[in-house]
Amino acid sequence: MLLLTGDNEGAARRVADEVGIDEVLAEAMPQDKVAAIRRLQSEGSRVAMVGDGVNDAAALAQADLGVAMGTGTDVAIDAADITIIRGDLRSVGESLKLARRTLRTIRENLFWAFLYNTAALPLAALGLLSPMLAGAAMVLSS
Repeated sequence: MLLLTGDNEGAARRVADEVGIDEVLAEAMPQDKVAAIRRLQSEGSRVAMVGDGVNDAAALAQADLGVAMGTGTDVAIDAADITIIRGDLRSVGESLKLARRTLRTIRENLFWAFLYNTAALPLAALGLLSPMLAGAAMVLSS
């Protein structure tokens, strides 16, 4: 994990030590943040960036996942992929868990809809199921 901040080195190191982050890039300008994200991406990493200020906007846009804090600037919110309403960083982890659960539910629903339709349509084509019922099954599975 990398703490990438425009704040001074001392403050950044204290925060990094407190939360267990080893790598710190402090006093970073917006172009430094973008360059750091591009470097990580070129090494094969998927990068999530959390920010709240004007100086974070370019990095939020460059990251694979840009997360803006809702208490931040409009520019950061517009540049990010998602916005966390609260200003609490713990909400980021909760939001990612929710997104994963939502995606899993969507995939499961698509699987069952596909399975249902692949069973109903051939049965209707063979005359073993009323075409009206097969059509209703298709609508209901969606």
